[in-house]
Amino acid sequence: MLSRKVSPDSHGQASSYFLGWQEYEKNPYHPVHNATGIIQMGLAENQLCFDLLESWLESNSETLLFQQNGESIFRELALFQDYNGLPAFKNALVNFMSELRGNRVNFDPNKLVLTAGSTSANETLMFCLAESHEAFLVPTPYYPGFDRDLKWRTGVEIVPIQCSSSNNFRIIMPALEEAYQNAQELGFNVKGILITNPSNPLGTTMTNDELNLLIDFAIAKRIHIVSDEIYSGTVFDQPSFTSIIETLTDRHNLQNSDIWNRVHIVYSLSKDLGLPGFRVGMIYSNNETVVAAATKMSSFGLVSSQTQHLLSSMLSNKKFTGKYLKENEKRLRKRKEMLISGLLNEGIRCLKSNAGLFCWVDMRQLLSSNTFEAEMELWKMMIYEVGLNISPGSSCHCSEPGWFRICFANLSEETLTLAVNRIRNFIYTTTTLIQDSGTQDQMLNAQRSQINKWISKLQSSRDMADRY
Repeated sequence: MLSRKVSPDSHGQASSYFLGWQEYEKNPYHPVHNATGIIQMGLAENQLCFDLLESWLESNSETLLFQQNGESIFRELALFQDYNGLPAFKNALVNFMSELRGNRVNFDPNKLVLTAGSTSANETLMFCLAESHEAFLVPTPYYPGFDRDLKWRTGVEIVPIQCSSSNNFRIIMPALEEAYQNAQELGFNVKGILITNPSNPLGTTMTNDELNLLIDFAIAKRIHIVSDEIYSGTVFDQPSFTSIIETLTDRHNLQNSDIWNRVHIVYSLSKDLGLPGFRVGMIYSNNETVVAAATKMSSFGLVSSQTQHLLSSMLSNKKFTGKYLKENEKRLRKRKEMLISGLLNEGIRCLKSNAGLFCWVDMRQLLSSNTFEAEMELWKMMIYEVGLNISPGSSCHCSEPGWFRICFANLSEETLTLAVNRIRNFIYTTTTLIQDSGTQDQMLNAQRSQINKWISKLQSSRDMADRY
């Protein structure tokens, strides 16, 4: 007999978000070796400033050689380190976090817990804040990986806060109250709200009004707030980013209240510095009990001493971090404008955004009907016929069919241009199909016929076809 956790459905891997990755891995695009392969636009990686990182490494070879003041510190780094983390790195990290927020708020390194990425940080907080079968409210659309990160091992439930395109997916009080009531009707004790700010997949920052609304709601319900701020350094346009800790600090009357100990921040260097492979995340909390427990749990997913040493040196270099953040903002803005202008030329609009590594794209006009079934048909055509792995809104629990998350920061300009051209050709073909079909039923049948033709050509994709 095995644990229920080994069943394939328990992990969330059957989501179309992960299935798209699997299809890409079977047939990855390469400009020379596989020019007709699938382009990966479902991966929120920041690969735009590797040249700056590599240039810094070349100029700081002493750090790479594990030397300090000309002497080797290899043995010191190779031996066991306390799971509290290296003080130099924690100090550098909190200073970097303050820099990202315009130094409007300061962070105490003693309130910071290091984790192996934000995935570990979010799960650790769930273990600290909730019991199995208690719930967190999460606004939709949300990052598909939360179904794995928050629920799989903890047993914590997610209850969606349904947000709508009618107000650009902003959080409003009626939606909060409805989600809370739904959770209670399902028999769940609500322990908190988890938000991503800036939002994944929307690419928008929360307004101060929204943050205050969440704080007031958490006070009224006596629940926690977890703010995943992993994209805080990807803001490339106005309005600027406001951390929930900044909003909380500005309300001076709350600093000695219970809510002060019920707001927790998750952060990582995966998106802002483009270092997901380094596995550097953290939890920040004013709650001493949470910090103590999370620190003990962090022993199951430590950040290596070598990584901490390298990054403490990099982040302590204010000349470098200032240049990096300015250039990163510039390059993200340019790449995002490339995508949205290319789509707009074909009549495809994106949600107005100011942050992130992706656009939230409105493709409802390409659906054969206003249903999630039609969204899945379109998604499969995007993968098999167009050769693009993009994430359907249903994988993000969007309540409206036809929205897709499209990533732009993991591609070269040449590959992004090719991806837009593929979409352009698809739209032309689809428009012709609509004109020739006459009815939506005929169009849907034509689409399905085209999908089946491509699936038959891609024998390696039969597992995915069977799931649908």
